[in-house]
Amino acid sequence: MSDNGPKKAPEYSGQMIPVHVELSSTQVVLAQPEMRDLLARAAIIAVGDCGCRRDARVCDHPLDVCLAVDAEARSEIEKHAWRAISLDEALSVLERSHRAGLVHVAYRKPGEPVTLICSCCTCACSPLRELKGRDYHEVVTESAYVARVDVSACAGCGRCVERCPFGAFRWNGTDRPVFRAAACFGCGLCVSTCPAGAISFVGR
Repeated sequence: MSDNGPKKAPEYSGQMIPVHVELSSTQVVLAQPEMRDLLARAAIIAVGDCGCRRDARVCDHPLDVCLAVDAEARSEIEKHAWRAISLDEALSVLERSHRAGLVHVAYRKPGEPVTLICSCCTCACSPLRELKGRDYHEVVTESAYVARVDVSACAGCGRCVERCPFGAFRWNGTDRPVFRAAACFGCGLCVSTCPAGAISFVGR
């Protein structure tokens, strides 16, 4: 399809779901209130392998981290041997995928509730590859939060550059990474990985 031709409406649209961070004296605690509320409304939750990474085989991110709810969960259990799990198990799956550097996207068909919660990477996930390359909101929109950087607290380690899947942090000939808020989709990966605690979330 040429750039001038008609665009096909996406079968699914997605919303980035943020992971919040609570700092204590000894550890970083991940909080997922939006995801907990979403999953708590489901009658059944199922977990299975990410089809994108399974088929692409281009990275070593975990496979068994995709979630489905309600009718979609029942379908995946029946057709693809996904496994029914509890809410607490589902949240543990999401925490594991976040620590592995994946971002959480809740997908829905137009006019329908969320049915799939994917833990995506820019290695194999087509929508996220598009997001990294350009401002692509037809399929995935940002969360309600955006990162905020305290430049005075930044140690210049570059962990945020490595961790951000969207290229919002970049080296620009300086001793500290430069942050571009317009490229931030509010996943929380940078917030949880900054050893200096220089990155926080604010409402978008």
